[in-house]
Amino acid sequence: MDAMSAISNNAVNLGKVHPEVYQAMIQFNQQADSAFKASGLDPLVAELIKIRVSQLNGCAFCLRMHQRDAIKLGESMDRLAVVAAWWESQYFSEVEQAALALAEEITQLPVPQHKSWNTGVLSDEQMSAISWLAIVMNGWNRIAIQSHYPVAP
Repeated sequence: MDAMSAISNNAVNLGKVHPEVYQAMIQFNQQADSAFKASGLDPLVAELIKIRVSQLNGCAFCLRMHQRDAIKLGESMDRLAVVAAWWESQYFSEVEQAALALAEEITQLPVPQHKSWNTGVLSDEQMSAISWLAIVMNGWNRIAIQSHYPVAP
């Protein structure tokens, strides 16, 4: 038996086994989306955050979904190609850079340090909205990865 067969044999679709918990996650997601919309940030920033968090977590299902969503919102292939190394490019605004850095900090849970991303460009409401969105996205990534959602061409 190869490694992929072993993985798929041990997969449990978390949403099907405990649908009430999955529904609570959907409600949590909706509340985080509402907070993000109310923060005044561009909806494309939300997709960039979801993509970057999914890259860090290795969630193919969420990566494909949110890259498609970003393209529908007008995102360019050039910017999508460099999200994984956003700090190395000049494609992203100061607000996008701060949002991506904060989302990475939440995803990677570093030892507390000086928050170099906090240049004052984000309001408290925006920092909170970005944080909640990254927390929700981390949860979705873990659900999709643990449930082995299929990602086929």
